[in-house]
Amino acid sequence: MEVHNESTAVKPSKRNVVNVIIDGISGIFLPIVNILSAAGIMKGLLAGAVALEIISKTEGTYTVLNAMADSLFYYLPLLLAFTSARKFGANPFTAVVIAGVMLYPSLTTLFKDQETIRFLGMGITPVNYPSSAIPIILAVGLLVYVERFCVKVLPEVIREFFTPLISIVLVSSVTLLVFGPMGSLAGDALADGYRYVYNLSSVGAGMVLGAIIQPMVIFGLHWSLVPLAINNISVNGSDTLLALMGPAAFAQAGAALAVFFKTKDKKFKTLCLSASISALFGVTEPAMFGVNLPLRRPMFIVCCAGSIGGGMVGMFGSAAISFAFPGLATLPAYLGDGFGGFLIACTTGFLIALIATLLVKLGPVPGSEPEAK
Repeated sequence: MEVHNESTAVKPSKRNVVNVIIDGISGIFLPIVNILSAAGIMKGLLAGAVALEIISKTEGTYTVLNAMADSLFYYLPLLLAFTSARKFGANPFTAVVIAGVMLYPSLTTLFKDQETIRFLGMGITPVNYPSSAIPIILAVGLLVYVERFCVKVLPEVIREFFTPLISIVLVSSVTLLVFGPMGSLAGDALADGYRYVYNLSSVGAGMVLGAIIQPMVIFGLHWSLVPLAINNISVNGSDTLLALMGPAAFAQAGAALAVFFKTKDKKFKTLCLSASISALFGVTEPAMFGVNLPLRRPMFIVCCAGSIGGGMVGMFGSAAISFAFPGLATLPAYLGDGFGGFLIACTTGFLIALIATLLVKLGPVPGSEPEAK
């Protein structure tokens, strides 16, 4: 799964609604995916240390380490405010201040106690803003238009300081009164909807997603799943969606490794090995675009292996306890329910792709005449 390459984002030339939404989501989350993964690994390692009784939750060491691991997720709206503002063209510092209003301690304490705050004669519905994504993205979307309006109507002599003043008051008010409750309802609906589908048939959900997730990466469609995964973790404390993606990523590595063994082209062999290693660590684009997709049959095998492995993940009920795209380095983020089954499923996806690719006849090596036999 791509974690640092913007090549998967949809190009601006295709501006239908779906492409615009996906392009927006990728632009917002792509800059922070690596740090999200790092924090996810830390949370997983800390959970593992507690489970093995290496450290106790009552210790000061745990408190400090947990702050290191959890601070990004708690203050996620601040990061999303900055990346959303850069993507939409708003003032990023004003956006961060608005996110800070949502996370202000005296407000979050009252919201946590489910107390309704009276503001300008209206009641503010209690919303859990830490770790949320939807409200701040909506807020920054509104901020863009408020800033444009202020720039258009305010005299230049007062524009520089009145624009952020008006923006903070207006957008923060709308966010607390409207976007917060809307985002909370939307987040709960997404989580409930996914849970309903997953509960209908976890194996079926795993097989379908496992088969299509890598083709989704080709078009950047996988970014549409990132907010849902983060929302699941925020609402439920864990996410099965990320776990279902795992076997397909490892299948890309297995297929690329098989091509490495089969091809006689030295330059292509080097590419296959490096791409396989990259896929093992969660970055599947080199294996997909450089090896498996051009040869076609390995890509079809990857989809089949991902489907089988995804079904196994669903059967085991595996889940991520924190956000991280699946790979060897991010395994600690999957130390939740069904971790052993997750390892088995990912290994199965890898081996099926490896063995099946070794057994099929491959086409010509991309860019050269010799065939990979």
